[in-house]
Amino acid sequence: MKTLFTSLLILALVAAALFFLNRPDPVNVRLTELSPGPVEQIAANSRAGTIKACRRSRLSMPQGGRVDELLVQEGDRVKAGEPLLKLWSDDLEARVEEVTATLKAREIQARGACNTAALAQREAQRAERLARDSLASEEMLDQRQTEARRTALACDEARSLSDQARATLKLHQVLLEDRVLKAPFAGVAAEINGEVGEYVTPSPPGVPTPPAVDLIDDSCLYVRAPIDEVEAARLQVGQPVRITLDAFRGRSFEGELQRIAPFVSELEKQARTVDVDVRFTPPPEDAHLLVGYSADIEVIIERREGVLRAPTETLLQGNRVLKYNEADGTLESVEVDTGLGNWTWTEITSGLEAGDRILQSLDTEGAEAGASVVPAS
Repeated sequence: MKTLFTSLLILALVAAALFFLNRPDPVNVRLTELSPGPVEQIAANSRAGTIKACRRSRLSMPQGGRVDELLVQEGDRVKAGEPLLKLWSDDLEARVEEVTATLKAREIQARGACNTAALAQREAQRAERLARDSLASEEMLDQRQTEARRTALACDEARSLSDQARATLKLHQVLLEDRVLKAPFAGVAAEINGEVGEYVTPSPPGVPTPPAVDLIDDSCLYVRAPIDEVEAARLQVGQPVRITLDAFRGRSFEGELQRIAPFVSELEKQARTVDVDVRFTPPPEDAHLLVGYSADIEVIIERREGVLRAPTETLLQGNRVLKYNEADGTLESVEVDTGLGNWTWTEITSGLEAGDRILQSLDTEGAEAGASVVPAS
Protein backbone atom coordinates (compact mmCIF):
# COMPACT_ATOMS: atom_id res chain seq x y z
CA MET A 1 0.00 0.00 0.00
CA LYS A 2 2.80 2.38 0.84
CA THR A 3 4.45 1.71 -2.48
CA LEU A 4 1.16 2.25 -4.32
CA PHE A 5 0.53 5.54 -2.51
CA THR A 6 4.05 6.69 -3.34
CA SER A 7 3.55 5.81 -7.00
CA LEU A 8 0.23 7.66 -7.19
CA LEU A 9 1.81 10.68 -5.53
CA ILE A 10 4.66 10.66 -8.04
CA LEU A 11 2.21 10.35 -10.94
CA ALA A 12 0.15 13.23 -9.55
CA LEU A 13 3.25 15.40 -9.23
CA VAL A 14 4.35 14.54 -12.76
CA ALA A 15 0.86 15.33 -14.11
CA ALA A 16 0.82 18.62 -12.20
CA ALA A 17 4.25 19.48 -13.57
CA LEU A 18 3.20 18.61 -17.11
CA PHE A 19 0.03 20.71 -16.77
CA PHE A 20 1.99 23.63 -15.34
CA LEU A 21 4.58 23.45 -18.10
CA ASN A 22 2.00 23.05 -20.93
CA ARG A 23 -0.71 25.39 -19.68
CA PRO A 24 -1.70 28.22 -22.09
CA ASP A 25 -0.16 31.60 -21.58
CA PRO A 26 -2.35 34.24 -19.93
CA VAL A 27 -4.44 36.34 -22.29
CA ASN A 28 -2.77 39.69 -22.93
CA VAL A 29 -5.31 42.52 -23.15
CA ARG A 30 -5.25 46.28 -23.54
CA LEU A 31 -7.54 48.15 -21.16
CA THR A 32 -8.93 51.65 -21.33
CA GLU A 33 -10.09 53.72 -18.37
CA LEU A 34 -13.42 55.49 -18.66
CA SER A 35 -13.53 59.24 -18.11
CA PRO A 36 -15.90 62.11 -18.96
CA GLY A 37 -15.51 63.96 -22.25
CA PRO A 38 -17.39 65.32 -25.25
CA VAL A 39 -19.49 63.03 -27.46
CA GLU A 40 -20.93 64.02 -30.82
CA GLN A 41 -23.59 62.61 -33.05
CA ILE A 42 -22.46 63.22 -36.61
CA ALA A 43 -23.52 62.65 -40.20
CA ALA A 44 -20.65 62.01 -42.62
CA ASN A 45 -20.42 61.96 -46.38
CA SER A 46 -20.94 58.62 -48.07
CA ARG A 47 -18.49 59.39 -50.87
CA ALA A 48 -15.63 61.85 -51.10
CA GLY A 49 -16.65 65.48 -51.49
CA THR A 50 -14.95 68.10 -53.63
CA ILE A 51 -13.79 71.67 -53.09
CA LYS A 52 -15.55 73.94 -55.55
CA ALA A 53 -15.39 77.63 -56.38
CA CYS A 54 -18.39 79.86 -55.74
CA ARG A 55 -17.90 81.24 -59.25
CA ARG A 56 -16.38 79.25 -62.07
CA SER A 57 -17.09 79.98 -65.72
CA ARG A 58 -16.02 77.87 -68.66
CA LEU A 59 -16.01 80.67 -71.19
CA SER A 60 -16.53 80.14 -74.90
CA MET A 61 -16.91 82.44 -77.88
CA PRO A 62 -20.44 83.25 -79.11
CA GLN A 63 -19.23 82.76 -82.67
CA GLY A 64 -16.44 80.92 -84.39
CA GLY A 65 -13.25 82.50 -85.64
CA ARG A 66 -9.47 82.37 -85.85
CA VAL A 67 -7.52 83.27 -82.73
CA ASP A 68 -5.64 86.49 -83.35
CA GLU A 69 -4.30 87.28 -79.84
CA LEU A 70 -3.96 85.46 -76.52
CA LEU A 71 -3.97 88.24 -73.97
CA VAL A 72 -3.44 86.05 -70.86
CA GLN A 73 -1.61 82.87 -69.96
CA GLU A 74 -2.68 79.97 -67.78
CA GLY A 75 -2.31 80.92 -64.13
CA ASP A 76 -2.62 84.67 -64.73
CA ARG A 77 -4.93 86.63 -62.46
CA VAL A 78 -7.37 88.90 -64.26
CA LYS A 79 -9.79 91.62 -63.29
CA ALA A 80 -13.48 91.82 -64.16
CA GLY A 81 -13.89 93.02 -67.74
CA GLU A 82 -10.27 92.36 -68.70
CA PRO A 83 -9.89 90.95 -72.26
CA LEU A 84 -8.64 87.37 -72.39
CA LEU A 85 -8.70 86.33 -76.03
CA LYS A 86 -9.28 88.09 -79.35
CA LEU A 87 -10.39 86.66 -82.67
CA TRP A 88 -9.44 88.01 -86.09
CA SER A 89 -11.82 90.89 -86.81
CA ASP A 90 -10.25 93.18 -89.42
CA ASP A 91 -13.42 92.97 -91.51
CA LEU A 92 -15.63 94.08 -88.63
CA GLU A 93 -13.25 96.90 -87.73
CA ALA A 94 -13.42 98.16 -91.32
CA ARG A 95 -17.19 97.91 -91.22
CA VAL A 96 -17.27 99.94 -87.98
CA GLU A 97 -15.14 102.63 -89.63
CA GLU A 98 -17.50 102.70 -92.63
CA VAL A 99 -20.61 103.02 -90.49
CA THR A 100 -18.93 105.69 -88.35
CA ALA A 101 -18.30 107.77 -91.47
CA THR A 102 -21.87 107.19 -92.63
CA LEU A 103 -23.18 108.36 -89.27
CA LYS A 104 -21.07 111.50 -89.47
CA ALA A 105 -22.48 112.27 -92.94
CA ARG A 106 -26.03 111.65 -91.76
CA GLU A 107 -25.57 113.98 -88.82
CA ILE A 108 -24.25 116.74 -91.14
CA GLN A 109 -27.22 116.24 -93.46
CA ALA A 110 -29.57 116.37 -90.51
CA ARG A 111 -28.11 119.64 -89.27
CA GLY A 112 -28.43 121.14 -92.79
CA ALA A 113 -32.02 119.98 -93.18
CA CYS A 114 -32.98 121.26 -89.75
CA ASN A 115 -31.34 124.65 -90.45
CA THR A 116 -33.38 124.89 -93.68
CA ALA A 117 -36.50 123.94 -91.72
CA ALA A 118 -35.78 126.65 -89.14
CA LEU A 119 -35.34 129.25 -91.94
CA ALA A 120 -38.59 128.19 -93.59
CA GLN A 121 -40.38 128.48 -90.26
CA ARG A 122 -39.13 132.03 -89.81
CA GLU A 123 -40.19 132.93 -93.37
CA ALA A 124 -43.68 131.58 -92.67
CA GLN A 125 -43.92 133.64 -89.49
CA ARG A 126 -42.93 136.80 -91.38
CA ALA A 127 -45.48 136.03 -94.08
CA GLU A 128 -48.18 135.70 -91.44
CA ARG A 129 -47.36 139.14 -90.05
CA LEU A 130 -47.42 140.68 -93.52
CA ALA A 131 -50.71 139.00 -94.29
CA ARG A 132 -52.28 140.43 -91.16
CA ASP A 133 -51.29 143.91 -92.39
CA SER A 134 -52.60 143.09 -95.88
CA LEU A 135 -49.06 143.36 -97.27
CA ALA A 136 -48.85 139.75 -98.46
CA SER A 137 -51.22 137.66 -100.50
CA GLU A 138 -52.90 134.51 -99.31
CA GLU A 139 -51.04 132.57 -101.96
CA MET A 140 -47.61 133.66 -100.68
CA LEU A 141 -48.65 132.88 -97.09
CA ASP A 142 -49.79 129.40 -98.13
CA GLN A 143 -46.50 128.81 -99.94
CA ARG A 144 -44.42 129.87 -96.92
CA GLN A 145 -46.43 127.67 -94.51
CA THR A 146 -46.26 124.66 -96.83
CA GLU A 147 -42.51 125.12 -97.26
CA ALA A 148 -42.07 125.27 -93.45
CA ARG A 149 -43.99 122.02 -92.99
CA ARG A 150 -42.07 120.29 -95.80
CA THR A 151 -38.67 121.29 -94.48
CA ALA A 152 -39.71 120.25 -90.95
CA LEU A 153 -40.51 116.77 -92.28
CA ALA A 154 -37.17 116.72 -94.10
CA CYS A 155 -35.46 117.59 -90.81
CA ASP A 156 -37.26 114.73 -89.03
CA GLU A 157 -36.32 112.35 -91.85
CA ALA A 158 -32.66 113.36 -91.66
CA ARG A 159 -32.63 112.87 -87.88
CA SER A 160 -34.22 109.42 -88.31
CA LEU A 161 -31.53 108.49 -90.83
CA SER A 162 -28.92 109.62 -88.29
CA ASP A 163 -30.55 107.46 -85.63
CA GLN A 164 -30.56 104.54 -88.05
CA ALA A 165 -26.86 104.99 -88.76
CA ARG A 166 -26.16 105.28 -85.03
CA ALA A 167 -28.03 102.00 -84.37
CA THR A 168 -26.14 100.31 -87.20
CA LEU A 169 -22.87 101.50 -85.69
CA LYS A 170 -23.90 100.13 -82.29
CA LEU A 171 -24.77 96.79 -83.88
CA HIS A 172 -21.38 96.48 -85.53
CA GLN A 173 -19.63 97.56 -82.35
CA VAL A 174 -21.44 94.78 -80.47
CA LEU A 175 -20.43 92.28 -83.16
CA LEU A 176 -16.86 93.53 -82.85
CA GLU A 177 -16.94 93.20 -79.06
CA ASP A 178 -18.14 89.62 -79.47
CA ARG A 179 -14.79 88.88 -81.09
CA VAL A 180 -13.09 89.69 -77.78
CA LEU A 181 -13.56 87.33 -74.82
CA LYS A 182 -13.66 89.27 -71.53
CA ALA A 183 -13.58 88.12 -67.94
CA PRO A 184 -17.06 88.33 -66.34
CA PHE A 185 -15.47 88.46 -62.88
CA ALA A 186 -12.05 88.64 -61.26
CA GLY A 187 -10.23 85.35 -60.93
CA VAL A 188 -7.46 83.15 -62.27
CA ALA A 189 -7.26 81.72 -65.78
CA ALA A 190 -7.05 78.03 -64.97
CA GLU A 191 -7.03 76.63 -68.51
CA ILE A 192 -6.80 78.01 -72.04
CA ASN A 193 -7.79 75.89 -75.04
CA GLY A 194 -6.46 77.45 -78.22
CA GLU A 195 -3.38 78.99 -79.75
CA VAL A 196 -2.81 81.93 -82.07
CA GLY A 197 -3.90 80.94 -85.56
CA GLU A 198 -6.21 78.12 -84.43
CA TYR A 199 -9.91 78.18 -85.19
CA VAL A 200 -12.30 78.10 -82.24
CA THR A 201 -15.99 77.33 -82.45
CA PRO A 202 -18.85 77.83 -79.98
CA SER A 203 -20.30 74.78 -78.27
CA PRO A 204 -23.47 73.63 -80.05
CA PRO A 205 -26.44 72.51 -77.92
CA GLY A 206 -25.95 69.05 -76.48
CA VAL A 207 -22.33 68.74 -77.66
CA PRO A 208 -19.84 69.62 -74.92
CA THR A 209 -16.61 71.12 -76.23
CA PRO A 210 -13.58 72.38 -74.29
CA PRO A 211 -14.00 75.98 -73.13
CA ALA A 212 -11.83 78.67 -74.63
CA VAL A 213 -10.89 79.86 -71.12
CA ASP A 214 -11.69 78.25 -67.78
CA LEU A 215 -11.95 81.13 -65.27
CA ILE A 216 -12.05 80.41 -61.52
CA ASP A 217 -12.76 82.83 -58.69
CA ASP A 218 -10.64 81.19 -55.98
CA SER A 219 -11.44 83.89 -53.41
CA CYS A 220 -14.60 81.99 -52.44
CA LEU A 221 -14.43 78.20 -51.96
CA TYR A 222 -16.82 75.66 -50.49
CA VAL A 223 -17.15 71.89 -50.15
CA ARG A 224 -19.87 69.90 -51.90
CA ALA A 225 -20.33 66.38 -50.58
CA PRO A 226 -23.01 63.65 -50.78
CA ILE A 227 -24.79 62.55 -47.58
CA ASP A 228 -26.74 59.29 -47.42
CA GLU A 229 -30.49 59.80 -47.66
CA VAL A 230 -31.06 58.24 -44.21
CA GLU A 231 -29.12 61.13 -42.65
CA ALA A 232 -30.83 63.90 -44.62
CA ALA A 233 -33.79 64.29 -42.25
CA ARG A 234 -31.46 65.34 -39.42
CA LEU A 235 -29.63 68.00 -41.39
CA GLN A 236 -30.34 71.71 -40.96
CA VAL A 237 -28.75 74.75 -42.53
CA GLY A 238 -26.37 76.39 -40.05
CA GLN A 239 -25.16 73.22 -38.31
CA PRO A 240 -21.41 73.17 -37.55
CA VAL A 241 -19.26 70.97 -39.76
CA ARG A 242 -15.76 69.54 -39.44
CA ILE A 243 -13.85 69.39 -42.74
CA THR A 244 -10.83 67.22 -43.44
CA LEU A 245 -8.74 67.21 -46.61
CA ASP A 246 -6.49 64.48 -47.94
CA ALA A 247 -4.01 67.17 -48.94
CA PHE A 248 -3.72 68.34 -45.29
CA ARG A 249 -3.69 65.12 -43.28
CA GLY A 250 -3.96 65.44 -39.53
CA ARG A 251 -5.70 68.79 -39.75
CA SER A 252 -9.36 69.72 -39.71
CA PHE A 253 -11.14 72.94 -40.69
CA GLU A 254 -14.29 74.45 -39.26
CA GLY A 255 -17.28 74.93 -41.50
CA GLU A 256 -21.01 75.54 -41.56
CA LEU A 257 -23.74 73.78 -43.49
CA GLN A 258 -24.86 76.33 -46.07
CA ARG A 259 -27.16 74.45 -48.44
CA ILE A 260 -29.08 71.18 -48.61
CA ALA A 261 -30.11 70.01 -52.07
CA PRO A 262 -33.90 69.96 -52.55
CA PHE A 263 -33.80 66.52 -54.20
CA VAL A 264 -32.20 63.10 -53.77
CA SER A 265 -29.63 62.01 -56.35
CA GLU A 266 -30.24 58.57 -57.78
CA LEU A 267 -27.21 57.29 -59.65
CA GLU A 268 -26.95 53.85 -61.19
CA LYS A 269 -25.48 51.22 -58.84
CA GLN A 270 -24.91 53.80 -56.11
CA ALA A 271 -26.73 54.64 -52.91
CA ARG A 272 -29.19 57.52 -52.98
CA THR A 273 -27.62 60.64 -51.57
CA VAL A 274 -28.33 64.30 -50.90
CA ASP A 275 -25.72 66.88 -51.92
CA VAL A 276 -24.84 69.48 -49.28
CA ASP A 277 -22.68 72.59 -49.51
CA VAL A 278 -20.37 73.56 -46.65
CA ARG A 279 -18.56 76.88 -46.39
CA PHE A 280 -15.37 77.45 -44.41
CA THR A 281 -15.77 79.54 -41.23
CA PRO A 282 -13.45 81.30 -41.60
CA PRO A 283 -11.59 80.47 -44.81
CA PRO A 284 -8.08 79.24 -43.92
CA GLU A 285 -5.38 81.79 -44.64
CA ASP A 286 -2.41 79.50 -44.02
CA ALA A 287 -3.56 76.69 -46.34
CA HIS A 288 -3.54 77.11 -50.11
CA LEU A 289 -6.73 75.34 -51.19
CA LEU A 290 -7.20 74.28 -54.79
CA VAL A 291 -10.45 73.66 -56.61
CA GLY A 292 -10.90 69.92 -57.03
CA TYR A 293 -9.30 68.81 -53.74
CA SER A 294 -11.10 65.81 -52.23
CA ALA A 295 -12.70 66.54 -48.87
CA ASP A 296 -14.62 64.73 -46.15
CA ILE A 297 -17.16 66.36 -43.87
CA GLU A 298 -18.72 65.54 -40.52
CA VAL A 299 -21.92 67.43 -39.81
CA ILE A 300 -22.31 67.73 -36.03
CA ILE A 301 -25.97 66.95 -35.36
CA GLU A 302 -25.68 67.11 -31.56
CA ARG A 303 -22.83 67.50 -29.05
CA ARG A 304 -22.71 66.85 -25.31
CA GLU A 305 -19.88 67.90 -23.03
CA GLY A 306 -18.58 66.14 -19.93
CA VAL A 307 -20.46 62.84 -20.32
CA LEU A 308 -19.09 59.40 -19.51
CA ARG A 309 -17.88 57.90 -22.75
CA ALA A 310 -16.24 54.74 -24.05
CA PRO A 311 -14.48 53.97 -27.31
CA THR A 312 -17.08 52.67 -29.74
CA GLU A 313 -14.82 49.74 -30.65
CA THR A 314 -15.15 48.37 -27.10
CA LEU A 315 -18.90 47.81 -27.42
CA LEU A 316 -19.93 44.22 -28.14
CA GLN A 317 -23.17 42.92 -29.56
CA GLY A 318 -26.10 43.67 -27.29
CA ASN A 319 -24.49 46.83 -25.83
CA ARG A 320 -22.09 44.84 -23.64
CA VAL A 321 -18.50 45.56 -22.61
CA LEU A 322 -15.88 43.49 -20.83
CA LYS A 323 -15.10 45.15 -17.49
CA TYR A 324 -11.82 44.40 -15.75
CA ASN A 325 -12.01 43.25 -12.11
CA GLU A 326 -9.02 44.52 -10.18
CA ALA A 327 -9.41 41.92 -7.41
CA ASP A 328 -9.03 38.71 -9.41
CA GLY A 329 -7.74 40.00 -12.76
CA THR A 330 -10.70 38.75 -14.76
CA LEU A 331 -12.98 40.29 -17.36
CA GLU A 332 -16.70 40.43 -16.70
CA SER A 333 -19.36 40.97 -19.37
CA VAL A 334 -21.45 44.00 -18.34
CA GLU A 335 -24.53 45.35 -20.12
CA VAL A 336 -24.61 49.15 -20.51
CA ASP A 337 -27.05 51.78 -21.72
CA THR A 338 -25.79 54.16 -24.40
CA GLY A 339 -26.71 57.65 -25.60
CA LEU A 340 -25.06 59.68 -28.35
CA GLY A 341 -22.37 57.98 -30.35
CA ASN A 342 -20.23 57.88 -33.45
CA TRP A 343 -17.55 55.57 -34.71
CA THR A 344 -15.03 57.00 -32.23
CA TRP A 345 -16.88 57.57 -28.93
CA THR A 346 -20.18 56.38 -27.43
CA GLU A 347 -21.93 57.92 -24.43
CA ILE A 348 -22.45 55.54 -21.48
CA THR A 349 -25.58 56.46 -19.53
CA SER A 350 -25.64 53.53 -17.06
CA GLY A 351 -23.82 50.31 -16.25
CA LEU A 352 -20.34 51.78 -15.75
CA GLU A 353 -18.73 54.58 -13.77
CA ALA A 354 -15.81 56.90 -14.28
CA GLY A 355 -12.54 55.12 -13.48
CA ASP A 356 -13.75 51.67 -14.58
CA ARG A 357 -11.43 49.89 -16.94
CA ILE A 358 -12.77 47.89 -19.86
CA LEU A 359 -11.29 45.73 -22.59
CA GLN A 360 -10.15 47.70 -25.59
CA SER A 361 -8.23 45.13 -27.62
CA LEU A 362 -6.19 41.94 -27.42
CA ASP A 363 -2.74 43.43 -27.92
CA THR A 364 0.64 42.32 -26.73
CA GLU A 365 2.40 45.66 -26.53
CA GLY A 366 1.84 47.36 -23.19
CA ALA A 367 -0.98 44.95 -22.31
CA GLU A 368 -1.92 43.56 -18.94
CA ALA A 369 -1.71 39.77 -18.63
CA GLY A 370 -3.71 37.20 -16.74
CA ALA A 371 -7.29 38.23 -17.53
CA SER A 372 -10.01 35.73 -18.34
CA VAL A 373 -13.64 36.25 -19.37
CA VAL A 374 -16.31 35.71 -16.73
CA PRO A 375 -20.02 35.77 -17.82
CA ALA A 376 -22.20 38.41 -16.20
CA SER A 377 -24.46 37.15 -13.46
